[in-house]
Amino acid sequence: MPAAFETDVLGRPYRVETIDLPDDSEGPVVATLVHKPTRKRAGRAVLHVHGFADYFFHREYAEWWTARGYTFYALDLRKYGRSILDHQTPNYTEDLADYYLEIDAAWQRITERDGHTSVAVSAHSTGGLTLPLWVNDRRPDELSAMVLNSPWLDLQGSGWLRNPAARAALNQLGVRQPRRLIPRNVDTSYGRALHTSHGGEFDYDLAWKPLESWPVYAGWLRAIRAGHDRVHAGLDVSAPVLVLSSTVSASAAVDPDAVNRADVVLDVQQIRRWASSLGSHVTSIAIDGGRHDLVLSVPEVRARVYAELDRWLATYVE
Repeated sequence: MPAAFETDVLGRPYRVETIDLPDDSEGPVVATLVHKPTRKRAGRAVLHVHGFADYFFHREYAEWWTARGYTFYALDLRKYGRSILDHQTPNYTEDLADYYLEIDAAWQRITERDGHTSVAVSAHSTGGLTLPLWVNDRRPDELSAMVLNSPWLDLQGSGWLRNPAARAALNQLGVRQPRRLIPRNVDTSYGRALHTSHGGEFDYDLAWKPLESWPVYAGWLRAIRAGHDRVHAGLDVSAPVLVLSSTVSASAAVDPDAVNRADVVLDVQQIRRWASSLGSHVTSIAIDGGRHDLVLSVPEVRARVYAELDRWLATYVE
């Protein structure tokens, strides 16, 4: 391994490298690329991008891919997870295209440096909005497939939030006061259901993925809505696309047990509505009992997620 690689916080065999990026208005910027090798040398790899208030800690997911013969890479975007620096506003951007620099850099390392000729991309939630935009704009020759886990393709909630007047108001606020805090109530029950400190199955760093999420600002939300607009207008992802979602959405405030059998973050009807806007070869599959992050669902549901992914890969990609 090159000297730039270190053992990741997940321990061996996970390795990590820092990607230095140009300074922004807050100062120095980095992204972080995590790497898990496979013993099967087939030139195949997968690059994964996390969601909002999130980072990569999904060992089981990585091990599923490497067992199948894919070298696994995961990118902690700037101001997320391993990449958060003390002077930064966590998870903040005013343009989703800002992330193209680190995705470009990760892709160069995976293909040119490490020699992979067939690369699948994978993303969750907000990453499932950013990554299709990058693929659509960059059109990398090595792309073999796209797997999206509960991608954020529209703004959930009351219909008035999506009407033209509300859209115009948000756009103006995002331009004039990008750091204006957007008030919201965050239900921590989803995080508590996941984390070992509250009886969940998964151990991750609560400083990087806090139960209370991170603050949302007007400039960031404007960037998200601009991304949604592009998806709704239609993208042209040429590779086969798999969109996975839960069968239902629910409110944990109304039904506390919903966190274990439904998506309590996004509207799955919106996900399925806009899935076909991603490209010409899209498969949309609903997973009964799936949580918002489907690969963090309860064990019997995760088994169904991997079975569907396995079947889709075998049929359309491999």
